[in-house]
Amino acid sequence: MKNLIKAEELKKKLDALRPISKEIELKILQKFCLDWNFHSNNLEGNSLTYGETKMFLLHGITASGKHFKDYLEIKGHNEAINFVYEVAKSDREITENFIRELHFLILKEPYEVDAITQDGKAAKKTIAIGKYKTSQNHVKTKTGEIFYFAEPFETPAKMYDLIKWLAQESKKNDINPIILAAEFHYKFIRIHPFDDGNGRIARILMNLVLMRFGFPPVIIKTQDKENYFLSLRKADGGFIEDFIDYIAQNLVHSLEIMIRGASGEEIEKEDDLDKKIALLKAEFKENKVKIRSEEIIESLLDSLIPRIRDKFFNSCKKFDEFYSENEFTEMGIRENLSDKDGNKLIRFIYFHKHLLKKGMADLEYKISIDISFNLETYQISYLEKDIKDIIVKNYDQKISDTEIDLFIKKIREYHLQKLQLT
Repeated sequence: MKNLIKAEELKKKLDALRPISKEIELKILQKFCLDWNFHSNNLEGNSLTYGETKMFLLHGITASGKHFKDYLEIKGHNEAINFVYEVAKSDREITENFIRELHFLILKEPYEVDAITQDGKAAKKTIAIGKYKTSQNHVKTKTGEIFYFAEPFETPAKMYDLIKWLAQESKKNDINPIILAAEFHYKFIRIHPFDDGNGRIARILMNLVLMRFGFPPVIIKTQDKENYFLSLRKADGGFIEDFIDYIAQNLVHSLEIMIRGASGEEIEKEDDLDKKIALLKAEFKENKVKIRSEEIIESLLDSLIPRIRDKFFNSCKKFDEFYSENEFTEMGIRENLSDKDGNKLIRFIYFHKHLLKKGMADLEYKISIDISFNLETYQISYLEKDIKDIIVKNYDQKISDTEIDLFIKKIREYHLQKLQLT
């Protein structure tokens, strides 16, 4: 088994780098803890994403629309991991009571699940916490066949034998910890002693065995679920070596992470999609903008447009007496006016015709301002030859009366300067 050999070689390389500084060790352990919590729970149907798991464990932040049970599972599993990290440093033996204690930590409190009675009827089943199963928990495979675990009446005896076997094997001088941990995982799964949580308990106990021999924990990735279950099915068929090699393969990955960390290198992989998405979500949260919608435009039409219209109209009207004709026009709402990019546009035009000054009756002055609604921003703009003024706002920002007054004042000043030069 090439992965088994490679894992043993990497373990020697890791031992040569020890002792690892406390700061680096804590950083590595935090990564393992986050990955372990997410993947082990997600394998069993927990709906939290990696980013949601991280935000909950590190900052206590929960996402809307998620079941409380999902957070309870993550919380309990995290407590169990921290507990196991401490136990790994001690002489405490793995006993049936210890395993029940882990089960209680992970599942926290009883809950109901859908079940099928022996005669095929739908029913509800209460999941007991910290107690061995009292009813069958066989599963139906994809082919429709029933896969049988230990019967409830034989579970206590089988668990007693398993714990006894682990204690005896652990004391052997020539024991291979990787083989021991993988075999224990498989034997535990074949018993399936609890109503629920067996997979998570099996992986925790396997990692406890490994950590006691100086190995990092094995993280079974949720995206590798099919290979994980396939290796277990092969073990059911008598090929336990395939499952041992699969565990060794994933242990190699954990050892490589520890070696990188102990060597002062970056422990995060660039292609870790879950983490990239989590970071991207955090970045989006900081820079999130409102996008144009009919509801937003309607709101602005009610609150902003009348203010601009009134201030613009009253400002332009001050110059009416200098012209013989004056006309105000509003375009856009009925005409479906749009700019060159196809964005909805409202335009106010104030047209002064025939300047009342000798020899200048042909002079006209048309002033227009546009309010346009782009995808991410809305803006007020005034453009005349080389003169341009513009106010740009995100949809979650309001334009104040002061800003509108200053904008209109500049337009009025341009008009005044033009008249002074005639």
